[in-house]
Amino acid sequence: MTSSALICETEPWKDLKVHVDDIKKTHLRELMSDTKRCQSMMVEFDGILLDYSRQCATLDTLNKLKNLAEAAHLKEKINRMFNGERINSTENRSVLHVALRAPKDSVINSDGKNVVPDVWQVLDKIKDFSERVRSGAWVGATGKLLKDVIAIGIGGSFLGPLFVHTALQTDTEAAEFAKGRQLRFLANVDPIDVARNITGLNPETTLVVVVSKTFTTAETMLNARTLREWISAALGPQAVAKHMVAVSTNLTLVEKFGIDPNNAFAFWDWVGGRYSVCSAVGVLPLSLQYGFAVVEKFLKGASSIDQHFHSAPFEKNLPVLLGLLSVWNVSFLGYPARAILPYSQALEKLAPHIQQVSMESNGKGVSIDGVPLPYEAGEIDFGEPGTNGQHSFYQLIHQGRVIPCDFIGVVKSQQPVYLKGELVSNHDELMSNFFAQPDALAYGKTPEQLLKENVPEHLITHKTFSGNRPSLSILLPSLNAYSVGQLLAIYEHRVAVEGFVWGINSFDQWGVELGKSLATQVRKQLHASRKKGEAVEGFNFSTTSVLKRYLEASADVPKEDCTILPKM
Repeated sequence: MTSSALICETEPWKDLKVHVDDIKKTHLRELMSDTKRCQSMMVEFDGILLDYSRQCATLDTLNKLKNLAEAAHLKEKINRMFNGERINSTENRSVLHVALRAPKDSVINSDGKNVVPDVWQVLDKIKDFSERVRSGAWVGATGKLLKDVIAIGIGGSFLGPLFVHTALQTDTEAAEFAKGRQLRFLANVDPIDVARNITGLNPETTLVVVVSKTFTTAETMLNARTLREWISAALGPQAVAKHMVAVSTNLTLVEKFGIDPNNAFAFWDWVGGRYSVCSAVGVLPLSLQYGFAVVEKFLKGASSIDQHFHSAPFEKNLPVLLGLLSVWNVSFLGYPARAILPYSQALEKLAPHIQQVSMESNGKGVSIDGVPLPYEAGEIDFGEPGTNGQHSFYQLIHQGRVIPCDFIGVVKSQQPVYLKGELVSNHDELMSNFFAQPDALAYGKTPEQLLKENVPEHLITHKTFSGNRPSLSILLPSLNAYSVGQLLAIYEHRVAVEGFVWGINSFDQWGVELGKSLATQVRKQLHASRKKGEAVEGFNFSTTSVLKRYLEASADVPKEDCTILPKM
C-alpha cells in the first residue's frame, strides 16, 4: 500500500466487508456454544486476562483482521513509533510517551538522541523535590508544611492525572503514603471550579502546580493568575516562589510569572497532552500526594504493557487485539460508540480520560495524507462504573442501540467488606453483575423463554432481549499503582492501533483550534462592551442577540479594575 492509498482500497478491507454478511447471519448464542472458539479468544499477559469471546466475530474474522493489520503495515508503524520517527507528520514530531516510563537503561531515540536520560533527569528531580516537600525540608513562606496541592491544568494536563489519583485514593498502600495530604485539580476556567478548589484550604499550607507546556494556555493561565492572587493576598507577593511551581518548557514566562525557573519541571514536544500523564504533568502532583516510590510502580506497570505491545505477536497482543476489534465494530459492523464499564468505583475517572485519549486522537475525517475518509473512523466513548451504569443507561444497551462494551473487573477489592449473615461479600455482589451483564447482552431472552415463564402475551415484546450485543471483559488481579499503569497503557496503545489501521494521524488535534480562535474575538468584544460601552458588532444575528442579552443581564459586574476572589 503506497502512503497515499486508503486502507479501504486494499483486498483485506474488501474481504472483511463481504464477511460482514456471514457474521450478521450468526448469533452470539451460536458462537458462544463453540468452546474451542471461546478458549482461543482468551489471552493473558502479566496477570491481566482478556476475554473477547463475546465479540461478534469468528476465528476467521480474526484472521481477516490480522490480514488487514498487515495491509495497514501495523507492525512497521508500531516500530516507527518506538524508534522515535516523526509519525505525527502534521506537527513534524515524534510520538514517544513510551519513553516516559522506560527503564533507566533503555535506549529510545528522537532525532538520533537517546531521550531516556533526559526523562530520568526530570524524574529524579521530581523524586527529590517531592520528598523535600513531603518531609518538610521545603516549607511554605510562613514555615508551615505544604500538605495541600492544587494542580492547575486542562485536558490532558488534568484528566489523566485525575484518573490515576482517583484510582489510587482507596488503594491501601497509596492511601497510607497520602495520609494527612490532599490533592485537588483545577481545570475549568469557570470561577466555581476555583471556589471549590480553594474552599477549606489555607494558602500557608498549599502548593500550586501550574501545568502548561507553553505557559500560554488561556484557561490554565487565568486560573494560575487567580491562585497567585489568592496566595499573594494572604501571604504577600514574595510568597509566590515558595507556593507555586511549574510543569513547562517556557522558562522565560515561568520566571516572568514569579516562579523560580529551578522549580520548573520539563517535558518535551514529543509528548502529546492526552498522553502526558507519565510525564511531570502527572508524576509531579501524584508524587507530592503519594510519594515517588508509589508513582514509580505506576510507571513500571505502563512500561510492562509498552514492551508487550512492541514485541508480542498480534494474536496474543492485548492492545492490538482490542484495537482491531474496535476497527471491526466501527467500520464494518457500523457500531460507532463504545461503553467503558469498570466494575470498580476507583476507576470512575477512567472513561472521561479515555474519552479524550480516544476521541481527540481518532476523531478525524481525513487520512494522514489529507485525503477525506470514505469510511467511518473514531469511536464515541462514554462510561460509568458498574453497577451505577446499570441503573442509568444499560436499558439502551440491552434493548436499544447496539453499543459494544468493555467490562473491566478486579479480582481483589481495594477495600473489602464482609458482613456476617450475608450470602456474599459486597465485592462478590459487585462481581456477580460483572459476570452476568456480558452474558445478558450476548444471549438476550427469546419470546419462547418468556412464554415458558408465563409472561402475559401483551408484555412479550417489551420483555424480549434480542441479544447478539458484543462486549469484551478485562479482569485485573488487583487495583494498585502497577495495574493502573497497565490499564492506562493498554488503552493508549489500543487507540494508536485503531489510528494506524484507519490511516489517520492519532497524535494531532487541529479540531480544538477553531473554537479557541473564535473565543478570542468574543473575549475582545466583552472587554470593549464592559469597559468602553462599545456596541456588539462583527457577529451573526444569533450570537449578537444572545451576547447582548448576556451583557444586559450582567450589567451589575464591577466597571472599575479590581480583584474579587470567591467567598466560599
